[in-house]
Amino acid sequence: MPRMNEQPVTVTAGTVRLHGDLSLPQEARGTVLFAHGSGSGRFSPRNRFVAQTLQARGFATLLLDLLEEREADDRRKVFDIDLLADRLLGAATWLRREPATADLPIGYFGASTGAGAALQAAARMPEAVAAVVSRGGRPDLAAPFLARVTAPTLLIVGGDDKPVIDMNREALAQLTCPKKLIIVPGATHLFEEPGTLEQVAGHAGDWFERHLSAHNS
Repeated sequence: MPRMNEQPVTVTAGTVRLHGDLSLPQEARGTVLFAHGSGSGRFSPRNRFVAQTLQARGFATLLLDLLEEREADDRRKVFDIDLLADRLLGAATWLRREPATADLPIGYFGASTGAGAALQAAARMPEAVAAVVSRGGRPDLAAPFLARVTAPTLLIVGGDDKPVIDMNREALAQLTCPKKLIIVPGATHLFEEPGTLEQVAGHAGDWFERHLSAHNS
């Protein structure tokens, strides 16, 4: 695994200060910014597992709480996709200003409702993002924005997560960017079954290697 510089960071997005963990390998090929699902944050064990896999493949990662602590219990804000997309764009702008990450292409990894925020953010500021990956995502929450997404987008869904499969198939049809849907057999919404989260991390790593590295070359 590449030598890693790990540090807590505070990201200013508009009028709020968001806490995150930035992991930066030597000679990173890109930065993956995580958008967590409802009720989750930078300590999500599933997203941390995916982040560690991406770090081993040479990617910097930023795991970020998109809500301040005082906001996290407000269910309206937890499901406010417009607000979460605003925060994600603020974090992307922060990454582009930081000397250590300014020259690295950015990818979004969105989980559950966070995928809706990632896709909306990708549509609203296409120059800020080079690739998007959704895990068990709700891309339908970004339906008005899907046709405007230009970044190559990978949708990963569990084979036993039937309602979300249908949502992702409908979203795939609306996306006009390079796109792919992968269904992981035997997985439910949280990919808790043995070996399924490893598959998610592998597919995400392949996608970012293809599109972030190409963007950076």
